[in-house]
Amino acid sequence: MSLILVINPGGGSTKIAVYDGDSCVMSRKIAHPPETLGGFADTFSQREYREGCIMDVLKEENIDIDGLDAVVGRGGALKPLESGTYEVNELLVEDVRSGNVQTDHASNLGALMAFEMAAPLGKPAFMVDPVSVDEFIEEARLSGHPKMARKSLDHPLNAKMVARKAAAELGTEYEKMNLIVAHLGTGISISVHEHGRIIDVNCAHDGGPFSTQRTGTLPVTQLMDWCYSGELSRDEMFAQITSKGGLFAYTGTDDLARVEEMAKDGDREADLVLRAMAYQIAKEIGGGATALKGKVDSVIYTGGIAHSEYMVGLIRERVDFITPNVFVYPGEHEMASMAQGALRALRGEETPKQYK
Repeated sequence: MSLILVINPGGGSTKIAVYDGDSCVMSRKIAHPPETLGGFADTFSQREYREGCIMDVLKEENIDIDGLDAVVGRGGALKPLESGTYEVNELLVEDVRSGNVQTDHASNLGALMAFEMAAPLGKPAFMVDPVSVDEFIEEARLSGHPKMARKSLDHPLNAKMVARKAAAELGTEYEKMNLIVAHLGTGISISVHEHGRIIDVNCAHDGGPFSTQRTGTLPVTQLMDWCYSGELSRDEMFAQITSKGGLFAYTGTDDLARVEEMAKDGDREADLVLRAMAYQIAKEIGGGATALKGKVDSVIYTGGIAHSEYMVGLIRERVDFITPNVFVYPGEHEMASMAQGALRALRGEETPKQYK
């Protein structure tokens, strides 16, 4: 069997797991208090602190790192890349260290930490389906103005994992299917998959449905007026769009279960906001169906919001006509996706790509 350490750094935590072949033998979520992270100048500066936390947990769990066969870390917002499993090389590491990334996010540390932990052991480091997977068709890239291009930044690690799972349940291969994957989380991304490639997706920071914290697409001229009003700084405006918008802005909480309870107790505003969020998600799924010219083999729901039967039900009322093949895989499956990518590389089932 192959022993693989999986590292997934997030905004306020680092998730780690150890897989023995296909089996997860250890999984932990290491919380990083805001006051601790606030003491670092930037995200990159957190690297050694997070690595130390990982080593402490491995010691507690009696995991001998010398016995590892590989380390795999989450791939962040790097340059636009094809999907697949990548061997982490010096060029990738240098890009992260120099800040040559599309946006600052903790996920950028994943591949770097995997490399720094694997290299002294003489073992390979991998990343799988990074955030910056870009397989857009040409038509999807144009925004409406040549000064701005639509970006492919979403949740490919989870989306491709559940897509493969659905294909297996249907007795076929992911590369032979057309699918729409609705990742419903803090950020919502509706990705369009054509024969193994994500040909279109809404970047959750830039547009699409509003979520528990993000605004999604806003009326452009009203947004422009707000930006020029002098009410908020650039950073404050960014926060309004990416962490203080959506459900939170309308109801004062980003807790979906709480808002559902508010709606059940007769709060008409809460009920309207939930129905509006489901409406926008359904519209985005419908748009994905047009990108596939109506030839949709399956629609898949995943992410934290997919735990809510109520929300998924509201969405399905509007889009189930698209295909009878509907799958719901709640939560995130990123750790297993990374482990399986590394395992395919170790077994020779997939040739790791080189970052260039």
